[in-house]
Amino acid sequence: MRILMGLAAATLVASAPPSVDAHHSMAMFDQTSEVVVEGTVRQFQWSNPHAYIQLVVENEAGNPVEWSLELGSPVYLYARGWRPRTLRPGSEVRVRINPLRNGSPGGAVLDVTDMDGNAVGSNRR
Repeated sequence: MRILMGLAAATLVASAPPSVDAHHSMAMFDQTSEVVVEGTVRQFQWSNPHAYIQLVVENEAGNPVEWSLELGSPVYLYARGWRPRTLRPGSEVRVRINPLRNGSPGGAVLDVTDMDGNAVGSNRR
């Protein structure tokens, strides 16, 4: 009986799907390039596995373009002073990013400042 139980357990473990790492690569971002975008926060998404800033930026023609800017995980951000309500809709910010390689309006956030140059979401008191 013990042998049958052991075989059954081994079969279940062997037939289980392998664990998949949910974290994606940073290959979609051009880490050799930095861009600064200024705009108005439409939404700050405090979500796993990454938080996002949806930022409305005026393009060269003066038309609004929404940028999707990826931050780290909420746990990482929280340790650095960010909170779910750090950014609110209507906030004007300047964001330094590594842009998307494909040229779409988006990127990986390096840092965020308000329009006066003060760090947003930092541990500074």
